Amino acid sequence: MKKWEDLIRLKESGLIAVIRRPKKSQIHYIAEALVEGGTGALEITLDTPGALEMISELKEKFNDLVLVGAGTVLDAVSAKSAIDAGSDFIFCPSFDVETIQMTNRYGKISIPGVMTPTEIVQAYSAGADLLKIFPGGALGENYIKDLQGPLGHIPMMPTGGVNLDNVETFIKNGAVAVGAGGSLVDAKAIAEERYEVLTEISKEFIKRIQNARS
Repeated sequence: MKKWEDLIRLKESGLIAVIRRPKKSQIHYIAEALVEGGTGALEITLDTPGALEMISELKEKFNDLVLVGAGTVLDAVSAKSAIDAGSDFIFCPSFDVETIQMTNRYGKISIPGVMTPTEIVQAYSAGADLLKIFPGGALGENYIKDLQGPLGHIPMMPTGGVNLDNVETFIKNGAVAVGAGGSLVDAKAIAEERYEVLTEISKEFIKRIQNARS
């Protein structure tokens, strides 16, 4: 089943790029640079003008070379629109049962945002495939480690505040993957159209993820 294959691929790469409000004229350059650097999944946030069109175009361009999905998905209706546009996964900042159900109904990866152990268990019980521990940076690297005792059977990934300095610790502490925004999708480099910078940062993230796993 494609969903499970995609989930394995996402975990193997370990790196999801959170691309927030990119310009339509730049999205293909950004995506190419990240894919070249080994990033396994591209998340386009739905607060981006033309986000659904971007998702559709990236899926057509890259096919199965990289996973493409929607972020900042707040409800089931938005999830369905993103799935219709070709999203492989649905990333949410919060936990909403109907959004998880909608995502599962169409065989896509569901990644709701959670913070407390109660939310983690409830979201996993509702059918989430992967739990986005958010905000990861504010909760700290040890929070993931502390959760592993009682909840180690539930796959988790921190997002928000993940960078090159703490990514190895997050992975060593039990994260199956990480979501990286500004620390990976460098706004200054994009503004200056130095897309090769994104490739190099992506390669360094992947290197550190692999180091932590070995």
